[in-house]
Amino acid sequence: MVENKQKDLLWENISSLPYFRGFLRAVEGRYYHDISLDSPLLDLGIGDGHFSATTFPGAVDFGIDPSYKSLQEAYSYHAGRALCAANGDRLPFPDAYFSTVVSNSVVEHIPDLDEVLIEVRRVLKKDGAFIICVPNDQFTRNLSIARLLNAIHLRSLAVWYQRIFNKISRHYHPDSVEIWQQNLRQAGFQIIKTWNYFPPKSLAILEWGHFFGIPAWFNKQLFRRWILFPKMWNLRPVYQWLNAHYQTDQTAQDGAYSFFIMKNA
Repeated sequence: MVENKQKDLLWENISSLPYFRGFLRAVEGRYYHDISLDSPLLDLGIGDGHFSATTFPGAVDFGIDPSYKSLQEAYSYHAGRALCAANGDRLPFPDAYFSTVVSNSVVEHIPDLDEVLIEVRRVLKKDGAFIICVPNDQFTRNLSIARLLNAIHLRSLAVWYQRIFNKISRHYHPDSVEIWQQNLRQAGFQIIKTWNYFPPKSLAILEWGHFFGIPAWFNKQLFRRWILFPKMWNLRPVYQWLNAHYQTDQTAQDGAYSFFIMKNA
């Protein structure tokens, strides 16, 4: 099990990430409380390493990512015992090596996903666990500005906004749960458990945060950190506002994201 029940995941995320991204990562991180992550563990698309270092510190044996810049940050977070620059469709590991592969909000950003799923299955042991979370089609459908535009019969503009927002988010696969399930099963994975999370109110926080979070982007470019003053005196109003949402059950049928726990069948 992931031993992070005593950690305030919301604070640890929003004190070092833009608030909207930190909110989502805290919600996702909380789901790992009761998931067994057997070693050796591969983090597929470890990125800057913040999620792994915060959610399951010390659990990752190997982290891979195609970006050297991201891996430099992951190294500073001590996010994995070993870090490697590689693409998901050509993993530099032997067959049936890992007991667990985790990929948190990653695979939706990969255009040619089928080859990556084949590689994951190759390096995963028989009955090994594959855990992912991804946006589904309700992400697109429930964007608040698009819903407003549809309500006032500006449907073409709503479709344009949805496409632009998915492009900004680098979503190649904001697919329905049914399509995700079909693709994962065709790749040879058995779905053990799945659920949707992040209902429309939470998605609106994420959506509008992309606009209100622009100052954090400048901080990152200029000072190499998202939050200049990561102290409670500075972030208390945001923390209290988000915590009211965080303490509610984010699992929802109309959730914009889907969590999948699978095994290599």
